[in-house]
Amino acid sequence: MTNTHNGSHNPSSGSAELSERGHQPTPSELEDVVERVLSRARATQDRGAEAGHVLGGRARELAGETVHTGSDGEQFDLAERQSLRRVANLSTELEDITEVEYRELRLEKVVLAGLWTSGRAEDAENSLRELAALAETAGSEVLDGVIQRRSTPDPATYLGSGKALELKEIVAATGADTVVVDEELAPSQRRALEDVVKVKVIDRTGLILDIFAQHAKSKEGKAQVELAQLEYMLPRLRGWGGNLSRQAGGRAAAGEGIGSRGPGETKIELDRRRIRARMAKLKREIAAMKPAREAKRLNRRRHSVPSVAIAGYTNAGKSSLLNRLTDAGVLVENALFATLDPTVRKATTPDGIGYTLSDTVGFVRSLPTQLVEAFRSTLEEVADADLILHVVDGAHPDPEGQIRAVREVLADIQATTLPEIIVVNKADAADPFVIERLRNTYKNVAVVSAHTGAGIEELKDLIASSIPRPDHVLDLMVPYSDGDVVSRLHSWDAEILRTEYLAEGTHLLVKVREDLAGELARYVPEQPLEFSVADGAAEAAVPAGEPAADRP
Repeated sequence: MTNTHNGSHNPSSGSAELSERGHQPTPSELEDVVERVLSRARATQDRGAEAGHVLGGRARELAGETVHTGSDGEQFDLAERQSLRRVANLSTELEDITEVEYRELRLEKVVLAGLWTSGRAEDAENSLRELAALAETAGSEVLDGVIQRRSTPDPATYLGSGKALELKEIVAATGADTVVVDEELAPSQRRALEDVVKVKVIDRTGLILDIFAQHAKSKEGKAQVELAQLEYMLPRLRGWGGNLSRQAGGRAAAGEGIGSRGPGETKIELDRRRIRARMAKLKREIAAMKPAREAKRLNRRRHSVPSVAIAGYTNAGKSSLLNRLTDAGVLVENALFATLDPTVRKATTPDGIGYTLSDTVGFVRSLPTQLVEAFRSTLEEVADADLILHVVDGAHPDPEGQIRAVREVLADIQATTLPEIIVVNKADAADPFVIERLRNTYKNVAVVSAHTGAGIEELKDLIASSIPRPDHVLDLMVPYSDGDVVSRLHSWDAEILRTEYLAEGTHLLVKVREDLAGELARYVPEQPLEFSVADGAAEAAVPAGEPAADRP
């Protein structure tokens, strides 16, 4: 069992627990509470001096400041997001009306709680650190964290009864107003734990949904997030106060008599009905947006344009990599789930073959199933790709865990059979031994740094050799009057192997895709022509096993 504390303690706050026992605390009881809190803090400091705190200051994943490069562009979206910032230690009670002009929001003060049920202790601590990063991204200040060693979660309060009471003491000592649990809680577990700790309790799923709601920008993204939130909320509705009690007729309605008779439904049931109606409307809206995305995708297929999808763990550097490869200028921020809306950009290989590069939503361990379902239309960009760039944070303490989590989501959308390149990003900050371990463990690995640009050229060469390429070899004679054909052959859907200018026109040896081969058949001479110079080089460009006489 591991506890971590890094918030300030107020010993007098422990008297609240004693007051609930039915009497005013005596001086000896107060001293006992103070001694328990201080001894726990001293023990935590001793462990931190030896092995380091699980939580210390800002979350490890967000410890560094966001550093932009020239390929990231102007970053106007980031300036807009940071225009309403949140600060610590700011009271919500305005002492002066002019405080409104600062547009600052008070950070929620949270305490984290998780279970170590299997695996190594480091895995449980990494999970809690990731939860701290999620909490900070959502706009909160993490004060403390606790991990309990249990074989299975407690069916009543998720934590054991003793640990739940200890968590209550930590909440009182730190002055926290929220508890965040590192798993998805059943509605009954959430209510029972709130009854013990006396503050708001949210789970990992609710926290991730809140981040998605903050960062969604497009109409489709907002609809998808709202649908996921409603699916999560529906079984967790609960009524408060008499206005939500069951309606009844006659004197049974609190003696109201005539005029008090109602349909006999609770307000919570009416809320459920409204939620279901809203969910049905959102599903229709999302379905109506799908044809536009499919039309663009079918247009790329019709022109046989290869598609490359960037997938990976959140905050692994997918947007930075997209900016480095295409100068897309999409938002880059040192935060989890900074970008949600897919971005598709045109890119070319070093030898001029064109393809599309799409950035998708980041994945995370235990990604809520509601989000996977709601974002299924967006994730189809990954499932329909010809190649997946699986971006991994090489500086993370558990990169293999990131790879497993991403592949679990890829399995949900039937994308595990697609060709994959493991892109180990942040090589400038990664341990060389970790990089070598990843090279030896996985196939088709590229090591890059989207920040410095190291390894980007090697990655481009690897992409060029992995995407579908033009495979139909044509020997063409194009008249000078049809210069637009030559111009098209120099575009991104053909590969020119050899060029020669003759009196009759332009003599070309090219590789094209199947759809273009039919259009160019009329330029194939009846008798194959010989190149005046470097004939051997031209013939060597023809793939083995395909004689020149068999060319279309």
